[in-house]
Amino acid sequence: MLQFVLTSPLDPQKGLQSQIQERLVAAILAGGLPLHEPLPASRILARKLDVSRNTITLVYERLAEDGYLKAVNRRGYFVNDRYLREQLNVPVDEHAGRALLRSDEPVDFARRLRRPLVEQANIVKPANWREFPYPFVYGQLSPDKISLSRWRDCVRLAGTVRHSHDWMGDLIDNDDPILIEQITRRMLPQRGFRADPGSILVTVGAQNALFLIAMLLCGTGTRVAIEEPGYVDARNMFLALGATLEPHPVDANGMRISEALAGADLVYVTPGHQSPTNVTMSVERRLSLVAAAERHDFLIVEDDYEHELNFVGAQRASLKSFDTSGRVLHVGSLSKPLFPGLRLGFIVAAPALIRELRALRRLMYRHPSALDQRAMALFLAEGHYDAHIRRQRKELAARWGLMLREIDRQLPGCDVTMTTGGSGLWLTLPRGVRAQDLQLRAAQLGVLIEAGDVHYLSENRPGNRIRMGYGAIAQDRIAPGIAQLAKALDGLAREGAKQP
Repeated sequence: MLQFVLTSPLDPQKGLQSQIQERLVAAILAGGLPLHEPLPASRILARKLDVSRNTITLVYERLAEDGYLKAVNRRGYFVNDRYLREQLNVPVDEHAGRALLRSDEPVDFARRLRRPLVEQANIVKPANWREFPYPFVYGQLSPDKISLSRWRDCVRLAGTVRHSHDWMGDLIDNDDPILIEQITRRMLPQRGFRADPGSILVTVGAQNALFLIAMLLCGTGTRVAIEEPGYVDARNMFLALGATLEPHPVDANGMRISEALAGADLVYVTPGHQSPTNVTMSVERRLSLVAAAERHDFLIVEDDYEHELNFVGAQRASLKSFDTSGRVLHVGSLSKPLFPGLRLGFIVAAPALIRELRALRRLMYRHPSALDQRAMALFLAEGHYDAHIRRQRKELAARWGLMLREIDRQLPGCDVTMTTGGSGLWLTLPRGVRAQDLQLRAAQLGVLIEAGDVHYLSENRPGNRIRMGYGAIAQDRIAPGIAQLAKALDGLAREGAKQP
């Protein structure tokens, strides 16, 4: 077993110390190291692995601290046999199941599911999107090395004695008070309103916030007005909980507000950057929607997941800033503009509703990671978040302008829906071109785009819409990527012309 540690090459892209430690632990747990013989001396193992002696010494010392090894004076390090005896591993008995009655019929889970979810229409993004030369993928960001460094600093600071006692214990159903304070002081005023701590709940991203709201407020017969086209996952949540969906068209100013909203229990909108078109709802529409909520007695779920990323014109106040009766439930993301995989978000709503949402969250997962909350609180407090947004807006604005110029130059037959920022563009392809066909053809040329069909609820959905994200693609890859997309589009057009 030790031969695997010695002969299998180490990956130079990964930490040498962690790799060696991982392999030694695996060998110890598998019982592959003799108990009566010492491990190789640090200088010998270092020479065989071609690493520094210090690296091996640190590995041995750490394994001894963790109880895997024991140091014997003048003899070296031995496997700690006491630790092996204390292992709680239960041996797998492959013959035990034979004593039971056997059935060749698999369990029919389909008939037991109340609402199957696998078959729901959804956005499919390849896990290997980074391997595409031209990833116009929406929802991903290119790494900001400065922010990553600052985040590591905040995580280390959160792990010090000064902060660790605040997050090591179970918060039950509470949130980090410093994070709540930072949301109140730093984020909400930028959205045009203020709130007290009892009006805020931290969630595992904006997506989780929407699910909590849907679980609490939706059921069979609940009427939910949604944007058309609209956010697929929100639509699927409402449908999974038995709600009836009523699509309302979107134009250059966001969702159209009309008397057709009468009778809705809930209206779901993405006013900051409409998903998927990325248009921003006008102030007049925002005022009309809040007034309609009062008039027709419905609640509004405002998904403002990307509020900070407007870089054309002045920032627009959120719907919540016009709310005087508590009808608006404001959802925000702390991680989408920073690190999408971090998964932190929040809900701002009337205190009575927040108390119910907090009770529901406790049943599901109690609270988001307290360590992540404290690190985010420090990231906000030290000004790193605002600095990150400034850098990101500058970078995205440059890509946005380049995208518009190159699409106009290389894709003259396509119409772009104008936006005021965000991280994606919505395109209408020439008549007769199917977005799904273009998506497949473009992928063969290394271009990753997203067909827009899935964003529509109606049966008569247009089939010639695509979304192109520019948050993850390098600026110097945009023009050649659009050139390849134009090549794919021309190929489809020629094939279509040949058909009778």
